[in-house]
Amino acid sequence: MKKLLLFCSIILTTAFATVSAQRYAIIDTRYILDKIPDYKQAQTTLDATAQTWQKEIDAKQEVLNKMYRDFDAEKVMLTEELIKKREDELFNKEKEVRDLQKKRFGYEGDLFKERQRLIKPIQDRVYNAVQKLAAERSYDFILDKSEGITVIFADPKLDKSEDVLKVLGVKS
Repeated sequence: MKKLLLFCSIILTTAFATVSAQRYAIIDTRYILDKIPDYKQAQTTLDATAQTWQKEIDAKQEVLNKMYRDFDAEKVMLTEELIKKREDELFNKEKEVRDLQKKRFGYEGDLFKERQRLIKPIQDRVYNAVQKLAAERSYDFILDKSEGITVIFADPKLDKSEDVLKVLGVKS
């Protein structure tokens, strides 16, 4: 019994020592990115591009809607052959609009590629700065409180976002 108690206490002590020895910090990548001028410029460019593409899609959708309205108005006067032809035109135009929307905004579409081109290098710089900070200060974990992880409470002295900005050379 004494051996079991001694074994359990050694295990608990080792586990407690391991947990308390871990160093961690918290950062807010949204805050960091918002402080980087290159990111703001890239986001503005990306938003403008997306808006231009959306206007292009909206214009094609409006043409399609007009075609549908005209078809509904004229349908009673058309022959079966003309109805079939117009339905095929409508189908093709609708497919064209869907394909354009998928090409621009779909998974791995033009917007995704543009985001990769403009924003990913900046995110990589932030990631590298975080890695450098973690190595310099011997952090075991760095948690991001901006997205994904729910942090109920974080002591402000653990927030190292300003330190990451310093590593990046950005003044806050």
